[in-house]
Amino acid sequence: MKKKNYVKFALDLIMALLFVLFFNKQVLGGLTFHEIAGLGFAAAYFTHIFLNLQWVKKVTLKLFDKKLPWKTRGNYLLNLLLLVSMSFIIISGVLISRVVFPNINVSNERWFQMTHISISFLVLALVGIHVGLHWQWVVNVWKKIWKYEPKKVWIGYAMKGATVLILLFGLYKMGETGFVNRLSSSGTILGIGSQEMSEGGKGMMEERGDLAFKHSNSDSFGMKPGEQPSDFEEASGSSDSFRPTSGERSTNFKGNMGREHGGGGNSLDVIVTYTGIMAVFIILTYYLKKLTGRMKKNKKGQSNQSLQQTMN
Repeated sequence: MKKKNYVKFALDLIMALLFVLFFNKQVLGGLTFHEIAGLGFAAAYFTHIFLNLQWVKKVTLKLFDKKLPWKTRGNYLLNLLLLVSMSFIIISGVLISRVVFPNINVSNERWFQMTHISISFLVLALVGIHVGLHWQWVVNVWKKIWKYEPKKVWIGYAMKGATVLILLFGLYKMGETGFVNRLSSSGTILGIGSQEMSEGGKGMMEERGDLAFKHSNSDSFGMKPGEQPSDFEEASGSSDSFRPTSGERSTNFKGNMGREHGGGGNSLDVIVTYTGIMAVFIILTYYLKKLTGRMKKNKKGQSNQSLQQTMN
């Protein structure tokens, strides 16, 4: 196997680990880690694209070719959605930065803060689907690294049982974190147009933003019961105390967001929780792909059998 695949595998693993850690800005170095690691993630993500540039060029040139399989078109579209959404998260992160780029000031900053968080949940789902479509590649690389090929039947059953448990765990965590509601909030936040975000529409933006995040209670982004909301959660509208009073300037949002740089989150808990949620999309995508492939194979076999019977 090419060494390039090992590099891609290691890079993807690092990106996945970093991305799930971003869902709680209190972990490790707090906001400092969140922003610096975010820049590292951005570099890793665009390196990932560069390593797959040949595939991107090849498919882009043949995108309107009728012979191009719909499976490839769908994969291309998914990667394009990931590129757009991931780029938005990176750019918006820079715009609302309080540690690495503290002097950047933008209008409509609260919208960027809320959307930065909201789109992250959408990306988590898209990444899960992306990994699910390429899961066989992941398994193959893993086997080559460890030079392991399971030969005993019981190992296969054990892995299937573990898959079911992981799926159930991920679904439980989706319910516990309100993931589905947060995922749907991305549409609400993105629906806030520039007209609504003008001076006359600020009230509507705040009202809709709070409505989109009203489900984010004290457990938001890994918070424990009784724990005070962090600045990152406040920026998302999960705390009513964050609602600005009449006449308050939007720049105060950035000041509040940068007020606390200490880390206090449980890194392992965050990794397990959001990796479990990602695993739901990986598992469902992988088995859905497997099922459709089997159905096509059976249909093709039936067609060949019918053709043979007709010829006889």
